[in-house]
Amino acid sequence: MSDSIRLHPSWREPLADVFAAPFMAELRTFLMAERAAGKRIFPAASHWFRALDLTPLGNVRVVILGQDPYHGEGQAHGLCFSVPPGERIPPSLRNIYAEIAQDLGIPPARHGCLEHWAGQGVLLLNSVLTVEMASPASHAGRGWETFTDAVIRLVDAQPDPVVFLLWGAYAQRKAAFVDPARHLVLKAAHPSPLSAHNGFFGCRHFSQANAFLQAHGRAPIDWALPAG
Repeated sequence: MSDSIRLHPSWREPLADVFAAPFMAELRTFLMAERAAGKRIFPAASHWFRALDLTPLGNVRVVILGQDPYHGEGQAHGLCFSVPPGERIPPSLRNIYAEIAQDLGIPPARHGCLEHWAGQGVLLLNSVLTVEMASPASHAGRGWETFTDAVIRLVDAQPDPVVFLLWGAYAQRKAAFVDPARHLVLKAAHPSPLSAHNGFFGCRHFSQANAFLQAHGRAPIDWALPAG
């Protein structure tokens, strides 16, 4: 898998042993068998590691964790909560925009592409990096979780402090080992319409993230997205 993936060089050496591990070979075999069986897998293979390709390891300032990719046609492109330009903005992302508007006064974007955040050091990482079309969580338990745990551990070990935005119980369990003495760990309900009113709205995570970064000599994130 590691020979042909698109991945920023800053991640390749630190993850070399992970890519060489038996569980990754098993994961590759599973994915190849699924494709051979005619199943459609999202996102496209070239975007499986897009979060790591767009956000170099040393540039990570904020981590946002998702669960698995969108499973609808044309939605997933390798960044959690994000969709390509021209795709309808998903409900959870609309709620994220609403909280940013309330917190920072930034009007909601009219598109759902978050590459602008990724380019500034926001690691938009799903726990599971692939999914079968129309079958949410279909690739859970196949090895991706171990891989993304390794990614989070690398970020946790970086010398500069990072902000972890953990929305919902799944993300909070996923990053339970992050050192809160070194990094800022912010927790809230998931932005899904089912739970956003239970503590996501009003969490003010975006202003808190920027205040922490600036207090530690790091540039804040420009949460305003360019017109798309």
